[in-house]
Amino acid sequence: MKRFVFAIILLISSSLVFAGKPPAKEYYEIRVYQYSTSQQEQVLDQFLEKAFLPALHQAKIKAGVYKPIANDTAAVKKIYVLIPYKSLQQSIDVTEKFWKNNTFLESGKDYLDAAYDNPPYARFERIFLRAFPDAPVMSIPSLNGPKKDRVYELRSYEGPTEKKYINKVEMFNKGGEVVLFKRLGFNAVFYSEVLFGSRMPNLMYMTSFDNMESREAHWKAFSNDPVWKKISSMDYYKNNVSRNETILMHPTEYSDF
Repeated sequence: MKRFVFAIILLISSSLVFAGKPPAKEYYEIRVYQYSTSQQEQVLDQFLEKAFLPALHQAKIKAGVYKPIANDTAAVKKIYVLIPYKSLQQSIDVTEKFWKNNTFLESGKDYLDAAYDNPPYARFERIFLRAFPDAPVMSIPSLNGPKKDRVYELRSYEGPTEKKYINKVEMFNKGGEVVLFKRLGFNAVFYSEVLFGSRMPNLMYMTSFDNMESREAHWKAFSNDPVWKKISSMDYYKNNVSRNETILMHPTEYSDF
């Protein structure tokens, strides 16, 4: 009888520990395509919409595709693709399957079989990231209105040193920035640390808004919030960012989110 009771207690305890286990942190890939001509843009859009996203959908993965608002006047234009993965290994496995997928190869033919002297892009970069502890999985925002008006804000914070960078990551998590963004309704898609990329050490996160007016109102509320004023004035968090890049983007019509 005692052994039976002990077994029940052990089972319940194990269940409670399992139930209390935090969700595994997701991994993200950001693909950045740089292009300079309308022909390249057309080939990229067709490839992403007709071949790349459908291939991801077969793996039960949705992706976001965005174009910076400054693309209209920039000499070098860009397309950003955000892809969530359960693990780095999944990203490798999914990519390898592309080349065995006849539908992908046929639908993406113009992109995949482009001539060496007429490539579909000027530069192609891949950035790999891991989700923050306080935001372990991606949140798909519920936005209203047409996609052409929606604003996705991608921010990149580079640290002057590895130690200062870790301090900035802590500022988002233990320091309370993630909680503050959530309370103010920033519709954050993800928060993450860059594992592999051209700029290190670095963290990146993305917020989203119905339109530019909403974006401006949210940041005004953020800068005036007592919690932010307290956090940002702490000596402990001083000088932990050496470079801050902000990219404002609209989603493409074929973007999943």
